[in-house]
Amino acid sequence: MLPAGHYMVRVWRNWQTQRSPKPWLTRHVGSSPTARTPNPSTFSLLTNSERLLYSLTMMNEAQTAPTMTCDGCSVECQRFGKHRNGLRRFRCPKCRRTFTEQHRRVCDTMYISEDRAVLALQLLLEGNSIRSTERICQMDRNTIMSLLLKAGERCQGLMDEKLVGLDVREVACDEIWGFVAKKEIHKNEDAAEIGDAYCFVAMERNTKLVLCHYLGKRTVPSTEHFIAKLAHATSLFPYQLSTDGFTPYVKAVRRYLGDRVHFGQIVKVYASPREGEQRYSPPQVVRAVPSAVYGHPIKSRISTSHIERQNLSIRMGMRRMTRLTNAFSKRWTHLEAAYSLWFAYYNWCRVHKTLRVTPAMQHDIADHVWTIGELVA
Repeated sequence: MLPAGHYMVRVWRNWQTQRSPKPWLTRHVGSSPTARTPNPSTFSLLTNSERLLYSLTMMNEAQTAPTMTCDGCSVECQRFGKHRNGLRRFRCPKCRRTFTEQHRRVCDTMYISEDRAVLALQLLLEGNSIRSTERICQMDRNTIMSLLLKAGERCQGLMDEKLVGLDVREVACDEIWGFVAKKEIHKNEDAAEIGDAYCFVAMERNTKLVLCHYLGKRTVPSTEHFIAKLAHATSLFPYQLSTDGFTPYVKAVRRYLGDRVHFGQIVKVYASPREGEQRYSPPQVVRAVPSAVYGHPIKSRISTSHIERQNLSIRMGMRRMTRLTNAFSKRWTHLEAAYSLWFAYYNWCRVHKTLRVTPAMQHDIADHVWTIGELVA
């Protein structure tokens, strides 16, 4: 004989799992909705456990009563199963039209639930590939890639809106190499969105805030587009700018930033590669020489160390940027969306271990740690 508490738990679980009409209701009351209220003589035939189940059933039906009205017929709709994302559906008993309860779609167009979308994006931001995310979330990879594109578009819009005219003190710029579909040396067709893809990144050294980024080739036009975005993101207050020795930076900075920056470059001198290190190992840095280009930069503060550490975070957090794998991007738009998602996540959601807050909070453009749901809302 089970204790009363255990017996009620078992009765409750049995009531939750069974969706078909209860045998005791069919036997004593009837299966039609109009016959669900037993008369006193019928109710007296029920045992105590059946009375408990009857009360629980009536409570559940009262809680899930139809709450939608057909606009055309002005008739209360009846329950009609569930939507594929778990939402309740209703059907008008007169015109037979079906409705879904009010809800907000993820990124305004996705049918998946918000919890699954957040989980998929979180996995992508923690270094998982598309197919591993597909296996963990049990979502189709095409849905995941569509979600990535939508989320990347939202994040890029957020950065364009929030990162405008910011006061900064020290900014460092660098480029990180990647490729789309195939490496530049193996490219036969003349396609601009295939081959090497360099992402130019600008970061405030003290707050670790990523001010802007631009995905393009390592050319003069791409450099000018990037510096123009940096000029839009920063205020007219003078600050120090540090870059590597890439030559197009000099003209682009003079054109778009002018006298608002104290510009310095750090030129690294590399040793010749040793036997067996020509292909994958980076060459050894013999020395790094800081030099003032114009203005009055502090030579001891001319450095790209922080932005190069950001490059490592990118390669650790974005699977498509991991070297020597087949997880590289196959389309340019997907790589752009992945970068936008990563930088927005880095600025607003990821707590920096040195700062103990997010870079956005450190720069006073956010008052709390954002969730991924807030990021793509």
